[in-house]
Amino acid sequence: MKDDIRAPVLFFAPFVSSPMRVEPQWIDHNGHLNMAYYHVLFDRAADEVFSLVGLNPDYVDTRHCSTFAAECHILYKRELTESDQVRITAQLIAFDDKRLHYYLEMRHATEGWLAATSENLSLHVDLTSRKVCPFPADILASIALMKAAHGMMPLPATIGRIIGMPEKTAITVESMTSERETETRH
Repeated sequence: MKDDIRAPVLFFAPFVSSPMRVEPQWIDHNGHLNMAYYHVLFDRAADEVFSLVGLNPDYVDTRHCSTFAAECHILYKRELTESDQVRITAQLIAFDDKRLHYYLEMRHATEGWLAATSENLSLHVDLTSRKVCPFPADILASIALMKAAHGMMPLPATIGRIIGMPEKTAITVESMTSERETETRH
């Protein structure tokens, strides 16, 4: 007889990824990790953490849904070079029935210094209709457990940060400071 009893998922706060190494082909003409590959490393860590709530390749294959990135804000704090090893921590900041707001920190795996941060918003998408849709109840319950664990952590200081230059150093052009384009909300 098959046991259908599942133990609840336990979440570390923060989640800590497997160690990942900066690959030689990712080094740019400046001799450091090209900015695109910070995204690759952050994405791999996000795959690890969200597989814990059931959002993994099997979920995509069986339920025909996935998550799509809607917004990402990376702060580059310190250079990484060839063969550096990193670990990425993840903190779920907020969620609703269709969205995940989370924060990642990339740290040197042995020395511990901060290399970059990434604040993200992901959407749950039905791959058949290609439209945003609610998470299934079992996934939503696991996300709620993760949020409960991560909710005990303080919010990172850079959450919601806006790109800009302080007035004292910014060069402005009057025509650029007039009207702004209307922002699309997800």
